[in-house]
Amino acid sequence: MSEPEHPSPEPLTPEHFSDAEIPLPESSPPLQGERIAFTGTLASMTHQQAFEMTEQQGGTATQHLGRQNTMLVVGEEGWPLEEDGQPSVKIQEAADLLHIGHPLRILQESEWLQLIELQEPDQESHKLYTPAMLHKALDVSVNQIRAWERRGLIKAVKKVYRLPYFDFQQVAGVRRLLLLLNSGISPTQIESGLRKLESIFPNVDRPLAQLELLVHDHHLLLRDGIGLLEPASGQRFFEFNPSDEDSATEDDESTITFPTESDQDKFSSDNPDVLFQESCRALDSNQLDQALWGFRQAIQLVPTKAEFHFHLAETLYRQNNLAGAIERYHTTVEHDPYYLEAWTQLGCLYAEQNRHPEATRYFQAALALHPDYPDAIYHLAEVLQQLGRHSEAASHWQTYLHLDSRGPWAENARQSLQQWEEQIKGE
Repeated sequence: MSEPEHPSPEPLTPEHFSDAEIPLPESSPPLQGERIAFTGTLASMTHQQAFEMTEQQGGTATQHLGRQNTMLVVGEEGWPLEEDGQPSVKIQEAADLLHIGHPLRILQESEWLQLIELQEPDQESHKLYTPAMLHKALDVSVNQIRAWERRGLIKAVKKVYRLPYFDFQQVAGVRRLLLLLNSGISPTQIESGLRKLESIFPNVDRPLAQLELLVHDHHLLLRDGIGLLEPASGQRFFEFNPSDEDSATEDDESTITFPTESDQDKFSSDNPDVLFQESCRALDSNQLDQALWGFRQAIQLVPTKAEFHFHLAETLYRQNNLAGAIERYHTTVEHDPYYLEAWTQLGCLYAEQNRHPEATRYFQAALALHPDYPDAIYHLAEVLQQLGRHSEAASHWQTYLHLDSRGPWAENARQSLQQWEEQIKGE
């Protein structure tokens, strides 16, 4: 005997329920229930601002690290090493907690920013910085950053028309190591401190390799109470009457120093690439006359090499020869119209001379090649503001903030935008 058939129930739809019967779930703050401590220098904000942000996102910020903590955030402006080269107290405490099995999460600053949705995880460009951006953020000269790249201390993550983009923490790490070395901390002490980070940071091999390169770089001399010391060999160097040499230079500002015969012997190669590398080393050592001579010799051998002209322009600029630098930057883009940094440098030099209409054209030329070039966007906004074209400047400030929301330039961009908005309201 067959079972009686029952009609199929009518499918349920949202109309069957009232809002009172099915309350919409409210999302919890991303840091709810978390007790968070911070260590190291934060690149995006101060520790006080991070505390306030933690509270706003439902968490509890603590000055000290203990068993009640669930998270430790490590700042990305250099490795978390103290002035003695050893890990910070909180890092050592975190290692102890992990050793006994305490469930402590350790996040890099950028990971924490992603967690509270202040940084998009899929926008890699937000983590990459041009040499000029790093100069502003870390107070390291663009020339120094280029020198570090040439010596293998840092490596560009990507290049756009010769323009290198670097990982912020990689460059900040080198800066931190140099500060420790220059303060007199021995390489052995720093290595010991880095080794203690291995249980927490799996990529500690990178700063160890950077440290080795720094120590074995023959240009590195450390100053202590006695004089200058080369850490690789322990050899000591003494300065003889440096004040006398300085005063002699100041007394005769009109004197132009040319490389001596022995200096020129160092650049006696007929290979233009060898000449170029030797000249770059002279430039890194601030031996500008030698660098100038070497770059000119390389150009005589290969007149069409854009990179040779660009570095000659850089040398001339550092010698305060603006007219000569501008001419060589022009020659650079004549030989390579895609040399982004040369276009931007031309814009900066014209802006430096208050020739803002010309500067605008060169920044626009750079952006025609690379529309997301942060340096050119920022400088173009500055020039447009000087020209009184405030609405156009505001548009570029906004574009810049989309690309870089964390650095010192970003703060300047926000202030300029705020001033423009207040001006609009007052009209």
